[in-house]
Amino acid sequence: MPQVIQWTNAGADDIVWRYPNEDITWGAQLIVSEYELAVFFRDGKAYDVFQAGRHTLTTLNLPLLTGLLTRLAGFGGNKPFKATVLFISTKIFAGKWGTRAQTTELAPLQVYGQFWFKIADPTLFVNEVIGGQKAYTTDSVNNFLRGFLNEKIITELSHYDLVSVFTRLTETSLIVKNTLIDYFKRVGIELTDLRFEGIDTTPEYRERLFWLKTGNTSAGDVLRMETLKSSAESLGKGGGSGALGAGMVLIPQIMNQQATPQAAPVAAPATALVICPKCGEKVPATSKFCPSCGTNLTPPSQQTMTCPNCGKSIPANSKFCPECGQKIS
Repeated sequence: MPQVIQWTNAGADDIVWRYPNEDITWGAQLIVSEYELAVFFRDGKAYDVFQAGRHTLTTLNLPLLTGLLTRLAGFGGNKPFKATVLFISTKIFAGKWGTRAQTTELAPLQVYGQFWFKIADPTLFVNEVIGGQKAYTTDSVNNFLRGFLNEKIITELSHYDLVSVFTRLTETSLIVKNTLIDYFKRVGIELTDLRFEGIDTTPEYRERLFWLKTGNTSAGDVLRMETLKSSAESLGKGGGSGALGAGMVLIPQIMNQQATPQAAPVAAPATALVICPKCGEKVPATSKFCPSCGTNLTPPSQQTMTCPNCGKSIPANSKFCPECGQKIS
């Protein structure tokens, strides 16, 4: 019975399978199913590749491996030889990826998604991935691809700012995909699609993103807002009237800083006015008496009088003195 070399029980998600016996006999039957390739591998290098079909192994259909074996001492045409037979699936596979990255402002990102790929150049794939990374199983190949993909996505996203990543995610993912296509070609893989399914950042940068996405706020404005927030937090921790006074001076200074030297100064807020109930003049809301007729503008609930018995200052609408109990007529 001739030796039969075949990938049996191949799973739907299996990318690669290594034939367990490395002792190959001439005249062996190599059976390659549809959507598979068989690659002869020896000493860390891929040699002959077989498409789907039944093949009888001879020196004629193993020209590259035969040339290698001929150069080895003691090789004879009928002697068994040692080689690894790797079966490669050519179907399209789906994989998941996820990683942490940073934008140009060093904003931390958490991104994840899916990718689809297939083996396009089996010789290059075997040399670069299976041989170069010693990834002889489907799990090890998937681990390499996820790590490879995550590394390249980290590099690509570092070229974008926070707003571009979040507001132009479809465009950004397409650019990243097109860039990664070239990287995957170098290891014999065709990246058929790549999608970003989720992206997030820290609460601090979410707040910054909110201001930037309004469209009316520049990066300089955001920086001043964050400086104002930090200053207010520091002042609040200090406590006391001194801290409040410092804050009242500091906050307008921060907010009035201009994005450019040519920007116009911020206008001072208008003074609030009230109308005198007696003469009808407009009077500043902080006035206690009307400057035109002398009418007391303090609300009755805030007006005071002197108790005729104990001399204490008490609310003007009191019926009894809260200090001594004297009835007020």
